Amino acid sequence: MKKKILVLGSNGKTGRRVVKRLENNPEVEIRLGSRNETIPFDWENPETWQNAVKDIDTAYITFQPDLAVPFAAEAIENFTKLATASGVQKIVLLSGRGEKEAQVCEEIVKQNAKNWTIIRASWFNQNFSESFFLDPILYGIVALPRTEALEPFTDADDIADVAVEALLNENHNGKTYELTGPRLLTFKDAVNEIANASGRNISFQALSLEEYKQMLQEYQVPEDHIWLVNYLFEQVLDGRNSSITFDIEKILGRKAKDFSAYAEETAKSGIWNPEN
Repeated sequence: MKKKILVLGSNGKTGRRVVKRLENNPEVEIRLGSRNETIPFDWENPETWQNAVKDIDTAYITFQPDLAVPFAAEAIENFTKLATASGVQKIVLLSGRGEKEAQVCEEIVKQNAKNWTIIRASWFNQNFSESFFLDPILYGIVALPRTEALEPFTDADDIADVAVEALLNENHNGKTYELTGPRLLTFKDAVNEIANASGRNISFQALSLEEYKQMLQEYQVPEDHIWLVNYLFEQVLDGRNSSITFDIEKILGRKAKDFSAYAEETAKSGIWNPEN
């Protein structure tokens, strides 16, 4: 009997990596959780949830845009109750390290799921190549606040490997893991490593939070996106996450990927070349 796994956010940074790791497993049947699938899933349309969880054994939850947004807790509560009532035996939640609102959602999962694993992750390396920092890097000017903050950037491949372990193995039930990279860097350090790896001249400019918010507004970034990025810089990058853990090594039996290795690999893909 194949284990039927629902991967929510199957097109996202970790979701698509989880799918890639599971799709060649003969003991697993995957259901992709996104708006455009044959069986669609949409966090903003609860009418899609019932069919998405039908006959599912295990679910991987990533919440868009972030567990910190105001409607996340209600959505997580309603979904987890429905999933468990529909027969889902285990829920693996991707959470945010150091986010109080995310921890509220974690507790909701613990209360409602038959079995659960919580995966807390620090800022993704891939935010520089697959998300909101890509465009500034391509322009050659990265302007950010909280330049003194030290962050243990975590690679999405490591997160996906841990998620797959948690989805497939029951010995991770009832456990909360905190995933970090092996080294603390400032955002300026990270941008410098990307510049070195890509052979480009990328300048870094320090801004106040207010200046950063004004810049995003001038570039007509959507207000909900501005709110989220401002929240992350204002609330999370205050030093609370300026430490590393060894959970990735403990779970996978290997060291977490260093940011420099990520930068070298990603530079070879050409994603940071403005001509591509």
